[in-house]
Amino acid sequence: MLAPAVDPPVNLLPSKPVPPISAKAALVMDGVTGRILAAKNPDERRAVASTQKLLTALVTLESGPLSDPVTVELSDTQVEPSKVYIRPNETYTRAALVKALMVKSGNDVAKALARDVAGSEAAFVSRMNTKAVSLGMRNSFFMNPHGLTEEGQYSSARDIGILAREAYQSSVLRDFVRTKSYTFTRPSGDSKTLTNTNQLLSKVSYCTGMKTGTTNASGRCLVSSGELDGRLTIVVVLGASNESTLYKESEALLRWSLER
Repeated sequence: MLAPAVDPPVNLLPSKPVPPISAKAALVMDGVTGRILAAKNPDERRAVASTQKLLTALVTLESGPLSDPVTVELSDTQVEPSKVYIRPNETYTRAALVKALMVKSGNDVAKALARDVAGSEAAFVSRMNTKAVSLGMRNSFFMNPHGLTEEGQYSSARDIGILAREAYQSSVLRDFVRTKSYTFTRPSGDSKTLTNTNQLLSKVSYCTGMKTGTTNASGRCLVSSGELDGRLTIVVVLGASNESTLYKESEALLRWSLER
């Protein structure tokens, strides 16, 4: 069961009981103050799948203009789905690729950005870990930019909450993670519609993003954010047993934290 925070500021903690959560770990954070409103196993080290792409996006944003061009290499495309299916020798702006990363969670896009920004995937991952330390993410170590399972790679509900709150400070990322769908255009002029993997955007009117993630090791994961009546909260649910449970529990926590 989730436990409410101790001695919260007046009117910060909802008066209703915390909804029961079956997922392996969860956290509700006040997005303004960073205070934890409720938590379950917040510091348990776990695989977090594509939720760590929020860190990939942050590091990219801090590494130069989003207008810079990125030319795709064959090695970028050699990764398992989910993919946007960018093609070798295509050139995009970093902005176009970061948006595709946040909306459609393309692992090929993550590899392209990492290589372009830092010269190699390993160098980019080093930047990811440096950034994580600077944010106070004490139970995290990353080994790739996309979140596919690797032995020794882990994070926690608290750390992903810290990451999400930092990412939310960026107006660019706020815009990208709340995009329900958009037309992704290739340099050739061909285009396709990319639909956000976060179903809460269509289920909860005040949901503002943020990022999904699923692997066999991580289970179903979702970071969600919402704004209502001047309040902002971030909800992290890790290790749900199935998609239905993930969205049911994430929605329950978002509504618990914001609807008064």
